Amino acid sequence: MRIGLVTGPWIPVPPATYGGTERVVDTLARGFAAAGHEVLLAAPADSTCPVQIVPGMRPTDYGGLGTTLSELSHVARAYEGLQDVDIIHDHTLAGPLYLHRPAGVPVATTIHGPLHAQAADIYRAVARKGAVIAISRDQASHAPDVPVTRVIHHGMDLSAVPVGSGSGGYLCFVGRSSPDKGLLEAIAIAREAGLHLKIAVKMRDPEEVHYFRDVIEPKLGPNEDFVGEVDDAAKYRLMGEALAFLNPIQWSEPFGLVMIEALATGTPVVGTRIGSAPEIVRHGRTGFLGETAELAGLVQAAAGLDRAECRRAVVERFSAERMVAEHLELYGDLIEGRTPPGVPHGTRLHQNR
Repeated sequence: MRIGLVTGPWIPVPPATYGGTERVVDTLARGFAAAGHEVLLAAPADSTCPVQIVPGMRPTDYGGLGTTLSELSHVARAYEGLQDVDIIHDHTLAGPLYLHRPAGVPVATTIHGPLHAQAADIYRAVARKGAVIAISRDQASHAPDVPVTRVIHHGMDLSAVPVGSGSGGYLCFVGRSSPDKGLLEAIAIAREAGLHLKIAVKMRDPEEVHYFRDVIEPKLGPNEDFVGEVDDAAKYRLMGEALAFLNPIQWSEPFGLVMIEALATGTPVVGTRIGSAPEIVRHGRTGFLGETAELAGLVQAAAGLDRAECRRAVVERFSAERMVAEHLELYGDLIEGRTPPGVPHGTRLHQNR
């Protein structure tokens, strides 16, 4: 197959630090190429993913993050360069609605954010002429009238992820500086559990900076070690030496990629049971899920779980190979017309096992 992939204009592929969607697309692109397919990637021109970048793309436009003008300009250039592909998998919000898509080429899109009312309006429209992929069953459940063609969980490349010993004696938190991510709750959990907390957070956008300065920084004390935003190697070291990874999210997160990253290092997850968490964490085997107020009492039990089982769960359920294979299966169905885009499949709805 000749596969076209589209990402947004704001973060390169792969990302240097934070960037969940871009990390997933990088894994897909590499996996497709390794399987012998030709990949054209419409991403910022300074992306370093080792596949062909669509000519004419602009460099990363982080200053335009989230703006319509930046995304639409990027999408127009992307589709201009994807006229001769067999299938397009678009990871932007606007792209699947673009008027000048190549005739006869199937377009699939992945829902990377929450399916709130406005997003549901968009994906119902997208589903009229394209295939819609959800990243968790919980995500799809928030708008059951959106025709979801497949549910495909994220996966990750494990080749560069070492299994840690968990001997650091601390807990860790990795995420964005946002109230939804549960950093404030993580601080309280670690203190109640009597354990040191190491914190690595993305803090670039103004609202992230304000939340950290106004809410988090005044709370920090000798029990917390703020290490800032880290690259992959430092992140995996941080996770791998932790007794447990704290993930007390306060919203229905569509898919917690950071949870499978922690599990890949052998570190069990302690978090709230909302969003996609129950689809990722096997309660009592790879971590513990509960209400926020219960989590401090679960930390010691989590620290005693089998770290090899945590790693094995990712190998078996969240590998890059599994994610790549499921996407290729869908692409083949779309190209051959076996899966009509935008048709609800009821009991045929594919769910990652």
